[in-house]
Amino acid sequence: MPIKKIAILIVIALVVAAYLLLDGQQYLHPHFYQALYAEQPRLTAAVYFVIYVVATGFSLPGAALLTVIGGMIFGLWTGVLLVSFASSLGATLAFVVSRLLLRDWVQARFSRYLGVVNRGIEKDGAFYLFSLRLIPVIPFWVINLVMGLMPIPVWRFYWVSQLGMLAGTIVYVNAGAEIGSIEELSAASILTPGLLLSFLLLAMFPYVARALLDAIKRRRAYRGYTRPANFDRNLAVIGAGSAGLVSAYIASALKSGVTLIEKQRMGGDCLNTGCVPSKSLIRASRAVKEIQRAAAFGIDVGTPSVDFARVMGRVKKVIRQVEPHDSIERYSSLGVDCVQGDASICSPWEVMVNGQVITTANIIIASGASPRIPQIPGLDQINYLTSETIWELEALPQHLLVMGAGPIGCELAQAMQRLGARVTLVGPHLLPREDEDAAQQVLAVLQDEGVEVLLGYRIGEFDTRGGEQVALATDSDGNRREIVFDQVLVALGRQARTGNMGLEKLEIERNPDGTLVVDEYLRTRFPNIYACGDVAGPYQFTHAAAHQAWYATVNALFGRFKKFKVDYRVMPRVTFTDPEIAQVGLTEKMAREQGIEYEVTRYGLDDLDRAMAENSASGFVKVLTMPGKDRILGACIVGAHAGELIAELVLAMKQGIGLKKILGTIHSYPTMSEANKFAAGNWQKAHSPERLLRWVEKFHRWQRH
Repeated sequence: MPIKKIAILIVIALVVAAYLLLDGQQYLHPHFYQALYAEQPRLTAAVYFVIYVVATGFSLPGAALLTVIGGMIFGLWTGVLLVSFASSLGATLAFVVSRLLLRDWVQARFSRYLGVVNRGIEKDGAFYLFSLRLIPVIPFWVINLVMGLMPIPVWRFYWVSQLGMLAGTIVYVNAGAEIGSIEELSAASILTPGLLLSFLLLAMFPYVARALLDAIKRRRAYRGYTRPANFDRNLAVIGAGSAGLVSAYIASALKSGVTLIEKQRMGGDCLNTGCVPSKSLIRASRAVKEIQRAAAFGIDVGTPSVDFARVMGRVKKVIRQVEPHDSIERYSSLGVDCVQGDASICSPWEVMVNGQVITTANIIIASGASPRIPQIPGLDQINYLTSETIWELEALPQHLLVMGAGPIGCELAQAMQRLGARVTLVGPHLLPREDEDAAQQVLAVLQDEGVEVLLGYRIGEFDTRGGEQVALATDSDGNRREIVFDQVLVALGRQARTGNMGLEKLEIERNPDGTLVVDEYLRTRFPNIYACGDVAGPYQFTHAAAHQAWYATVNALFGRFKKFKVDYRVMPRVTFTDPEIAQVGLTEKMAREQGIEYEVTRYGLDDLDRAMAENSASGFVKVLTMPGKDRILGACIVGAHAGELIAELVLAMKQGIGLKKILGTIHSYPTMSEANKFAAGNWQKAHSPERLLRWVEKFHRWQRH
């Protein structure tokens, strides 16, 4: 450790020791200063100033009390002068100490997590700090130490702190001054107008400060724009996917004027290229597997013959069946003004579509996401497939190469293998968000069904040789593989669709992953422009988009009266492979990374009567709970119908229901849902009161005699 850091630690230790040994609490009492002030006013002010700087600089307790004492002893304006400079200097001292001791280590240790934070502080650090100083939700000593770890200059920290703390300083010192003016303690003296006003200011200060801060933010955001005198609509929604449709539906139900703009097809990705077609294809592939398994039930049906064109025809038929739910006709009948065209945001209150400008009080951006296409040499020379274009296939690929072993890659790889294609799946990790035990179950089934799975490999180049398409893959050890294929599916995730909407002109910020920066109310930098769904993140699920849409719409229409923070605490997800993986809350991996203590309770589906009858007795239910308690922190189900089974545990987490109540709930027999009850039973068994049961055993033995 550098000598400078050792010296600082020694100084801190000496100050804390002196505080404890010399009874530092005496300096937090007005009598100490009153006695000194009567004889030496200037010396008293100097002693008070130094003590205040030391207390705040070394994060010792009592700064708020010292502020009130300053008003009691020195009066309002002298007290404000002393406290303002002493608190700012002390805060800066704490800031510098934190920076010298910890910043390098913290930035190096957590660099991958702090990138976004550092960029935000570099750009708007002064405003963030001012906000924290103005509304002291977080103790000031914590702000001092944390800001020392961030890339904000010392001088900027000082002057912003002094300015931001000034209003609060005046309120607290004024309260002290009013208390100090009381000569005799009585009901009449306490209830003076000045003291009552001081207490009222103390109570109202956070709300007044928040309102002032909101006004400053709005003024900054809208600088340079002129708000229209009247609006055509209350709300304009850009994008008619899951988030946009729900937003428009809610707005119309609330009798607001709403325009829904979609440049392609109503229903967005979920209906046309995502959930609906993929689950239709998966169902067809499962039918093939069921026929192959029929012999296990004593039924011989021969080898199934797949007509791929008819399979894809049924996929399109299902899309057409669902289309009316998301159609222009339906939403028009609900009172939504549906517009087909490419939307561009001209100003915070203006959206241009088809050459026409729509003025609107609020805007919701729900433009969704599109497949992420990597920059790999030779890829642009190949007619590659994505999760959006694979539905155009009419003939089954002979050898399908799937890039990406996430949920989309695994689902489509398994489905195409079952339908008769030869499939090679390539990716660094299989289902990287899932725990290893869940991913291994899927891996075993994929390999058993014939999918060639190359984990740890990345494709670095595509080439064409003698009429054959070749992918060159390399693993972490430098080993190379050549994969000859006739079709390649790029399934490397999705990126937010934000282009050609005027967002750059409005300086609406993006996160490093391309999603729009929104606050806890789903607002962008403009308080009347919201974003929800895939374009906002952090989840790319249809149900997450619908969930966000409620918050975005209600906040947009009624935010001036009441705003709602979007709640992500219980967000389930399902990977529709066979077996399915359903997850809610913490995984074991997440709990370890976050340092959260947990217990694991498991129940194997190989012990479940209905699973055995269905010939689906593989998989498990895994529940993470707080140590010694039945409160659910997370759950994972692997097996048949896992996506349906997880709903009970999602509800339990949402409503705060523990495993004991699940165990006490009657589940129909024989059903797959009993797995949740038996998992709860395993938890109860592991937490049985053994000592009490031994006494009960003795009691029963005594009764037999």
